[in-house]
Amino acid sequence: MFDKILIANRGEIALRILRAAKELGIATVAVYSTADANAMHVRLADESVCIGPPPARDSYLNVPALLAACEITGADAIHPGYGFLSENARFAEILEDHNIAFIGPKAEHIRIMGDKIEAKRTARRLGIPCVPGSEGGVSDTDEALRIAREIGYPVLVKAAAGGGGRGMKVARSESDLEHAIATAKTEAKAAFGDDAVYLEKYLEKPRHIEVQILGDGKGGAIHLGERDCSLQRRHQKVLEESPSAALNAEQRAEIGEICAKAMRELQYSGAGTIEFLYEDGRFYFIEMNTRIQVEHPVTEMITGVDLVSAQIRIAAGAPVSMDQDQVRFFGHAIECRVNAEHPATFRPSPGKIAHYHPPGGVGVRVDSAVYQGYVIPPNYDSLVGKLIVHGRTRNEALMRLRRALDEFIVDGVDTTLPLFRTLVRNPDVQNGLYDIHWLEHFLATGGMDVDG
Repeated sequence: MFDKILIANRGEIALRILRAAKELGIATVAVYSTADANAMHVRLADESVCIGPPPARDSYLNVPALLAACEITGADAIHPGYGFLSENARFAEILEDHNIAFIGPKAEHIRIMGDKIEAKRTARRLGIPCVPGSEGGVSDTDEALRIAREIGYPVLVKAAAGGGGRGMKVARSESDLEHAIATAKTEAKAAFGDDAVYLEKYLEKPRHIEVQILGDGKGGAIHLGERDCSLQRRHQKVLEESPSAALNAEQRAEIGEICAKAMRELQYSGAGTIEFLYEDGRFYFIEMNTRIQVEHPVTEMITGVDLVSAQIRIAAGAPVSMDQDQVRFFGHAIECRVNAEHPATFRPSPGKIAHYHPPGGVGVRVDSAVYQGYVIPPNYDSLVGKLIVHGRTRNEALMRLRRALDEFIVDGVDTTLPLFRTLVRNPDVQNGLYDIHWLEHFLATGGMDVDG
């Protein structure tokens, strides 16, 4: 086991990693920018090191500063959390060169899955069902037109190095396609430095289903069920739940075993999430995230498996701690991502939290690093915290969520709490009748009664 872990992140995920490390008896090192000098994980870590000014490129993305912090403190492992350097294959290689363990998968797997085209090729080879589309990047409009005719309109033009909806355009006819490709290439080049794009069949009303896996890099891998992340805005997840109201036990077991089998063959190490669009009873691979996910707590709540602890143990050389037939699913869990944003316009609202009272009670968990008097800086994401509830049934979880949202108090900044209070009372949400476009349509048609 490691002696000391440096946490190369901030906010609630840094605090989450710190807690897991402490429960394993491992010393912790917090790194922070000057904007985060008063952050909770900095206060609670065994040691802390300032690694630069507020801009992420000068601090949390500053690899030499992170290496220096490891050398100063004697940390023998780094947990990258999510975002920042968590899916940077070169960073993982640099750590290996410096005899520092990267708590995550092998660099080659990060690199494969970070390239959307190569990820699809690999998924097909491993037997994971994929969305019909181009085998690789499209080099010209004539090739794109030929492929689009084969798979049928509408088609989705996607950046090979993309994410978060950038470099992604829908073409519903041949006349749309040339413009969609040009626009996607321009966006992709500006956002990722790579203008390669590929084509996929555009699904009209899919759900977003992702499967959580754990692998030990030695041929052992299990799945921990699925999460439904269909409530999204601009391709960003807003609310997640597990299990999905759209799947039955047979479908869950089938897609889970497909994913686990693929990860055994790949000899994948650590936590990972294989993401799908799901429509008319069929799954279509879209990407794999080679890190811990923001929404990992819902899986922890229904399985009792500490995913961050598992990441640490596996990175230290331990096998996956259970067989697939030992995994048990209990009840239903839902997570709301509470952001410091206006609930109708989603305008960021950094500032000082005047009053803070998180909800409690049976089956309620809040993952947050804020506190009364904490100043949310404008330099990073606007996450205040994640409210997670668990119930014996989906209806019980929804009622518990409704109660917990009404208890949650954050004053001094705008938050998305009113949005969730509205959503949890909506009949479509209550009945699980939504797809990835539902929330944007709800908002566009005046679903929120909060003045903008």
